[in-house]
Amino acid sequence: MSAGEPVGAGRVVIGGSTGFMGQYLLPRLRAAGREVVTISRSGADLGWGDQTGIDRAVDGAELVIGLAGKSVNCRYTPENRAEIFRSRLDTTSSLSRAIAAAAAPPALWVNSSTATIYRHAEDRPMTESTGEIGTGFSVEVAKAWEQALFADDLPHTRRVALRSTIVLGHGGVLGPLQTLARRGLGGAQHDGRWPVSRRRRAAGTGHFPGARRGTQRFSWVHVEDVARIIDFIEQTPSLDGPVNAAAPHPVDNNEFMATVRRVLGVGFGPPMPRWMLELGAIGIRTETELILKSRWVLPEKLTRAGFEFRYPTLEPAIRESYDLAVAA
Repeated sequence: MSAGEPVGAGRVVIGGSTGFMGQYLLPRLRAAGREVVTISRSGADLGWGDQTGIDRAVDGAELVIGLAGKSVNCRYTPENRAEIFRSRLDTTSSLSRAIAAAAAPPALWVNSSTATIYRHAEDRPMTESTGEIGTGFSVEVAKAWEQALFADDLPHTRRVALRSTIVLGHGGVLGPLQTLARRGLGGAQHDGRWPVSRRRRAAGTGHFPGARRGTQRFSWVHVEDVARIIDFIEQTPSLDGPVNAAAPHPVDNNEFMATVRRVLGVGFGPPMPRWMLELGAIGIRTETELILKSRWVLPEKLTRAGFEFRYPTLEPAIRESYDLAVAA
């Protein structure tokens, strides 16, 4: 069995099973012969309010995977900010309580985090050993999420905070980009000046100008590699703490959008200036930080441990995500 393939033994508990990553992992794990118990607000074996049921599922499991949390693809209103925090901290604490109470605790708990925890980086890449933690609302969410993961004394359970970059796959971020590109709006996203209100400054939700002309770094990872990373972590006892889930060859925004257009056969896409992005973000109820922050992240721990990515470079990952053959 090669590293990064399903190990095919032991019960897996997935918290947050109905999201993009959970829906990818579930059939994959079951196809490998593993018993999987799912937890979600709806459409799962257990609900988050059923702590007794969660305790039973976790006791004797081999692996717990925590993925729950409200999407950050929304406007950062006070209500949404509170729910982004609550949905992550409450569910992570629920899993932690179940592990602490287990007579046979799981050997491994992999919990979602985000590479957004690192600062806006144009000067050098961020790794687990040298990365600098940033500031602002999104960073505070990530810090609190990881603190909840490591808060309790769980001496028999190895814990990993999976600091994921933008995950590519069928659907997800590439779906809307396909529509935009084919409508002639698939150009690079250019940062620039935009007024940030006092209220947004206080909340840490305003994006201040950074990289110009689409040079913000874009770190990414294919969903298949995220699944294989979780398998690899389970097979590699030396991996614990924060682990960057990022492909080894990040690009900048210019190259990312050019690759999307090339794969889709779209010849041209004019650059999108900051003012247009801000108005569009208000219209579709999201935040420009998601595309303008420079995320430059490398998988130092995984590389040193010998993990081999199935999709180390961008174009094959995008082609697979769009069900298009890789060019010879």
